[in-house]
Amino acid sequence: MSAALVTQYQEHLALVRNLSDNSIRGYVTDLESFLKHMEKLGIVEFNQLEIEHIRSWLANLQSTGVARATLTRRIVSIRAFTNWAAANGWLTSDLGANLSVPKPHKVLPEVLNVNEAATVIKSLEVKASEEPSAENIRDLAMLEVLYGSGIRVSELCGLNLSDIDNSRNTLNVIGKAGKQRVVPLGIPAMKALSNYLTTARGELVNQLSAAAVFLGSRGKRIDQRTVREVVYEAMKSVGASMGPHGLRHTAATHLLEGGADLRTVQEILGHASLSTTQIYTHVSPERLQSAYKQAHPRA
Repeated sequence: MSAALVTQYQEHLALVRNLSDNSIRGYVTDLESFLKHMEKLGIVEFNQLEIEHIRSWLANLQSTGVARATLTRRIVSIRAFTNWAAANGWLTSDLGANLSVPKPHKVLPEVLNVNEAATVIKSLEVKASEEPSAENIRDLAMLEVLYGSGIRVSELCGLNLSDIDNSRNTLNVIGKAGKQRVVPLGIPAMKALSNYLTTARGELVNQLSAAAVFLGSRGKRIDQRTVREVVYEAMKSVGASMGPHGLRHTAATHLLEGGADLRTVQEILGHASLSTTQIYTHVSPERLQSAYKQAHPRA
């Protein structure tokens, strides 16, 4: 199998489909896995490829115990590839077009309740108060912003100083595929962010910092791994094992439980589809009972 195939497909994903680096990496990794399987089967030319070979690859993946959602993603990935390969002459027909995508099991995301979220934030407040290092003040601001806005960890790391609107208490966020959106931020998060920028960022800044809001210990824009470590460490205060995405789930859930409508939460989270946001409608029994009593005439 030609390395030119992988290179051309990677260029297509970046230039035509305008996918993020993470998405491109995922598609390319799936393609490379598929090509290695083809080599094991003795397939050296694409005109030898048949649908059974694709199914063999998927069956091999399933035998390794991959999650249902992962297998679904691989099917979507290989279908996208065969569609492109057929359109560009690598295949005579789109072999993957008839592959069915299994419906994934819907698993409710792990979230903190309101009191637990407050405890996590409080633990960092105490830490920053007792040991007011630049890193501790920064960590509190990051947690406040993640929980207060529901933005992705990549979006947090990508924030620039010009993205903060203090007059409106909002952030200008660059999401997936470069899409911009304005996200509101609560007063506690704005205060923690302002305190970090005023008292701590200057201790971390150097010639490598540019306009990045959150900086690592060496002055560069903070990386996602560091943010994840900070969040996981903070979660120990409530006995939870949760990263930044868990805080995003938590923020979305608390918005809905507080009365926000689904469309508003969709806009805040930057979801392209409302169906993605609907996973957060796992409201508590107490809220269901309260809504029932308020709305039903015979409650």
